[in-house]
Amino acid sequence: MDDARRLRLVTYVAEGGAPRVGAISAADRVVDLGDLAADMPGLIAAGAEALAAARRRVAAAGGDGPALGAVRLLAPVPRPPRNVYCIGWNYVEHFNEGAAMRLQPAQMPEHPVIFTKGTGAVNGPFDPIPFDPAVSEHIDWEAELAVVIGKAGRNIAEAAAMDHVFGYTVVNDTSARDMQQKKHGGQWFKGKSLDGHAPMGPWIVPAADLDPFDLRVICRVNGVVKQDGRTSQMYFKLPRILAELSLGLTLEPGDVICTGTPPGVGAARTPPEFLRPGDVLESEIEGIGTLRNRIERV
Repeated sequence: MDDARRLRLVTYVAEGGAPRVGAISAADRVVDLGDLAADMPGLIAAGAEALAAARRRVAAAGGDGPALGAVRLLAPVPRPPRNVYCIGWNYVEHFNEGAAMRLQPAQMPEHPVIFTKGTGAVNGPFDPIPFDPAVSEHIDWEAELAVVIGKAGRNIAEAAAMDHVFGYTVVNDTSARDMQQKKHGGQWFKGKSLDGHAPMGPWIVPAADLDPFDLRVICRVNGVVKQDGRTSQMYFKLPRILAELSLGLTLEPGDVICTGTPPGVGAARTPPEFLRPGDVLESEIEGIGTLRNRIERV
């Protein structure tokens, strides 16, 4: 589908008001959808009828509504109903660079490696990422395609898995490597869950509008490309991820699942590279959009 025809669903704030659900028209105007749902999880749970109504509203909007640049975009799901699910080492080259960091050979896992990020890590697509040197000075980047669940399910079969997807967005699984690997005893959850360390957005593109299986994923720091991969390089494809994650665990509307990052993370470079205050982190996925977050010292 042409980019201009894809529905872009947002959570936004206008003129200091409360967060509202909306969509972006082809003219880059914000179309309010607050009468359809109080928030994005509500719109997702409302199902196909609400999504169809949103499409009609956007098609009829023309040039109406505030300009995109006149509002503040929040993460499309500002507070996911549960922790953000994440898949580790899902690109072979990233797994290999991680093995090199650990200085030990390893085989790709037989099952997806699953961890979570706390909901407080979720941040807006253009908001600053906090940097506190008393907490961590080894902040790394990981651009990822994220799946947003639309239909609840448990023990989902791979053949039916994509029927449970509402849409797709961009997340950077920003990571405190010293916490994740050594500091505080190698705490993955802690190292992945610092406040503001999961910028998300800029919007959700519905599943019907996007083929997720071969999209370009790019991460830039200060305009320099650090990661450049394609979702076709995933080791565990989306249906397998959803089937494994839902085994005995009910996935719910509004759940967000990050699907792994391509190679090129800072910790695996020689010498290692980490984000510093003033750096601009950009995370882009073809057909969806670009996050742009400045690293700010707190």
